[in-house]
Amino acid sequence: MSEKRVRTVKLNVINEPKDSYTGGKSSLCPGCGHDQISNVIISAAWDNAIQPHRIAKMSGIGCSSKTPAYYLGQSHGFNTVHGRMPSVTTGANVVNKDLTYIGVSGDGDSASIGIGQLIHAIRRNLDMVYIVENNGVYGLTKGQYSATADVGSKKKKGPVNETQPIDLCAMAINLGCSFVARSFSGSKKQLTALLKAAMSHKGFALIDVISPCVTFNNNDESLRSYGYVKDNQAELHSVGYIPHFSPLEQVEVPAGSYRDVTLHDGSTMRLETISEDHDIGDAVAALSALHKADANKKHVTGILYFDGEKPALDVDLDLHETPLVEMGQDLLRPSPEQLEEVIASFRG
Repeated sequence: MSEKRVRTVKLNVINEPKDSYTGGKSSLCPGCGHDQISNVIISAAWDNAIQPHRIAKMSGIGCSSKTPAYYLGQSHGFNTVHGRMPSVTTGANVVNKDLTYIGVSGDGDSASIGIGQLIHAIRRNLDMVYIVENNGVYGLTKGQYSATADVGSKKKKGPVNETQPIDLCAMAINLGCSFVARSFSGSKKQLTALLKAAMSHKGFALIDVISPCVTFNNNDESLRSYGYVKDNQAELHSVGYIPHFSPLEQVEVPAGSYRDVTLHDGSTMRLETISEDHDIGDAVAALSALHKADANKKHVTGILYFDGEKPALDVDLDLHETPLVEMGQDLLRPSPEQLEEVIASFRG
């Protein structure tokens, strides 16, 4: 008799299999960088041991905004009107601040029709992870240049782009965003560490992910093609992530110089220096790194800026410890005595 093979299912620290974090089958173009980002979101949420039903995945319109169907199938979700994801997320967060909000947007959704919404979510320090799947083109409408396309970039068809781009990371830093990073869909290790850290951050975490469009924008002349980004990305540092439930002594110490940054939930973001010594708490240094990379036609990646002290929106509003959606009548309805006090105060 042949022995039956027993499939071993690996569980995270809250005893959830990875299947609890997956979604439906992707309908994007084969090889699309967005699918890699979806896989990283699945891994990061599973590694961070976030209960699937305690996650809200938000999106707008575009190729990127289709992707929430491909991950976190057991989570809450809201696909909003084009460019309106930040305001919908703001409303949801104020009502139920204890969920982990993961917003996925595109360069069209964020840098054009939704840029005003994005600006106000940043300045309010809304507690959410905001992922921009940035490919420099409008994939759903046949590949026109988006507002983030670099000057000199060329698609497979059409003229070279000559319009100055909007750098969402530079904009976010100037607005005081508390967590700003850039990565590449082909850099799985870096992106995973950044995303896990962003999920542990209390406040607005913007990750601009260069995600090549294999259909319209992946020729050698494109500054956002897979080959170009792979050969022309300047890493600020190697990013590691140590969850609060993992003892530090179990983590391998990098060979080079490094610094540890403690996140809101007690987790640690470990930054190992690769090139120059970049101070993530210095907004001017972050902007300088972006401008230097732009001048050299390179894409700087890594954690650009971090401020762990800035209060998030729910803290700023002094919201009750119990989320509004979970409040009972004892908290929502004042007693007759309390009402009488309020009425008496107006009589006085």
